Amino acid sequence: MRAIITASLFWLCGIGAVQAEIIDRIALYGTAKYNSGFQAFEYVNPAAPQGGKIVLPAYGTFDNFNPYIFKGVAATFVAGLSFETLGTSPTDDPFTVYPLLAEKFDMPKDKSYVGFILNPKATFSDGTPVTADDVVFSFKAITEKGSPIYRMYYADVDRVEKISEREVRFYFKEGTNNKELPMILAQFAIFSKKDWEGREFDKPTLQVPLGSGPYVVKDFQVNKYVELVKNPQYWGKDLPSQRGFYNFDIIRYDYYQDTTVTLQALFSGDIDAREEYIAKIWMTGYDNDLIKSGAIKKENIEHNNPAILQNFAYNVRRDKFKDRRVRKAIDLAFNYEWANEKLFYGQYKRLFSYFTNTGMEATGLPEGRELEILEQYRDKLPQDVFTEPYELTVNEDIYDARENLKKAVKLLKDAGYDFVDGKMTNLKTGEPLELEILSNSANGATFTKVMLPFIENLRKIGIKAVFRNLEVNIFKNRLDNFDFDMAIVSYRVSQMPGNEQRDYWGSASADIAGSNNIIGIQNKVVDDLIKGLVSAQEKEDYVAYVKALDRVLLHENYMIFQWYSPYSRVAYRDKFGQPETDIKVGFQPFTWWIKEK
Repeated sequence: MRAIITASLFWLCGIGAVQAEIIDRIALYGTAKYNSGFQAFEYVNPAAPQGGKIVLPAYGTFDNFNPYIFKGVAATFVAGLSFETLGTSPTDDPFTVYPLLAEKFDMPKDKSYVGFILNPKATFSDGTPVTADDVVFSFKAITEKGSPIYRMYYADVDRVEKISEREVRFYFKEGTNNKELPMILAQFAIFSKKDWEGREFDKPTLQVPLGSGPYVVKDFQVNKYVELVKNPQYWGKDLPSQRGFYNFDIIRYDYYQDTTVTLQALFSGDIDAREEYIAKIWMTGYDNDLIKSGAIKKENIEHNNPAILQNFAYNVRRDKFKDRRVRKAIDLAFNYEWANEKLFYGQYKRLFSYFTNTGMEATGLPEGRELEILEQYRDKLPQDVFTEPYELTVNEDIYDARENLKKAVKLLKDAGYDFVDGKMTNLKTGEPLELEILSNSANGATFTKVMLPFIENLRKIGIKAVFRNLEVNIFKNRLDNFDFDMAIVSYRVSQMPGNEQRDYWGSASADIAGSNNIIGIQNKVVDDLIKGLVSAQEKEDYVAYVKALDRVLLHENYMIFQWYSPYSRVAYRDKFGQPETDIKVGFQPFTWWIKEK
């Protein structure tokens, strides 16, 4: 009996030792921008007029309304409008989570778990309450039956547990030191457990899942359009994090196969707004009476977003791309300066980092804390990581272009290649160096003119390259199954790089079909650096790890950087009001409203 009492006392002491704090914000570093009791984010108009309709373009196709599975193509933006997450992070404070479905957060001092206390007002669109059972179901469905990437993304979670009808906890694996984990656990969509009874979560579905968001799907036609209507009983309309957003009664997406077609759709009144992705069209394609009269507005909207990582990605699973010298040689044949001057009217800037426009780019030579980190791997890294700043290929004139092609030939010879009958040939295997470069139909026409001089430069150094423009679903399937040499791809870059880096560049994701490690990177140093940035507890360490990761990826030449714009180029019909703000948030149509006539 005495032993039982002692054990019980020990158990109680243990519980007492885990001190928890119930908070209404999770700030990863420093303090949150918005204090308790804030009324709305600063870049919205909380008194915006309500009503009306906006029609926007979507590209490609869709055959599915569940965005979390590997199979099928999910409908554009439906997830963000129909489904909600436990918390949300605003554009002007991306390092903090504010309440959405969860009204409070349970954070113990030992960081062994994170708890979410649900808002008692939270309901799905059919009026049923959002409960802890729904959260548990959603997490298990996504990680067990969703796309394989989510098992990796949430790999540090040991288990999820219902504490009460309105509280759920995510316990972390022993030894986990992932500061970002509470934030990313606040970001997955919550589905209704009851709604999925008798249905297979891992199969594409055109039966729209029940959500708790401001809109519900009213009508759709596969490959044609999706129309969403505002839920008049939306539970969260008065939340500070939701005020000023979602002011339209109807949001409709019309699907197109080519971005250029949507310009005429705007002029004819079929759509209301579009982003322009082609510099030449932005400069020359809007010279008409609609623009001159002001019926259609044309605007460069500033943003402080990380640059989208648009690139030519190698598939390093292929033997011919395993040598970084070969990859660099092909890079030397790409003339960005010519493309920007002749095709883009000088509107773009060149990407120079995996984290361009974040303030965490690796420039110059490593120093300070970053150097300390990299020194641990000196014998596993190319020595130029320590001795030479990474430099982009620059072609200011014809002489630069010639010299760069000479450098390319030398690198190829150093890698075991040489000219044989005019073809750059692997002297060991006798195979000529050839590559197929893939794009998709939504932007392929844009790249055709870019590719012609690139392919010609490759021909000059004995490399045969062909460019193929595929339908969106075929392109996706080829990439999902790593069936390509090189592809034009883009990565969304977080303002706070974290767990997603495992999926982008981590060894464990390289052989998972459908992962974002399209390149196939399997590099132990990269894995360690990703682990370091995920587990960093102080901002100084975190930034140093991000820079170190950037530097190693740069020197491995895994991709050829393309370009980015510091503006969102947007054209829209003159019927919208926008919030007045100095915060550079870019194109955010869900903060707009219909102007009074």
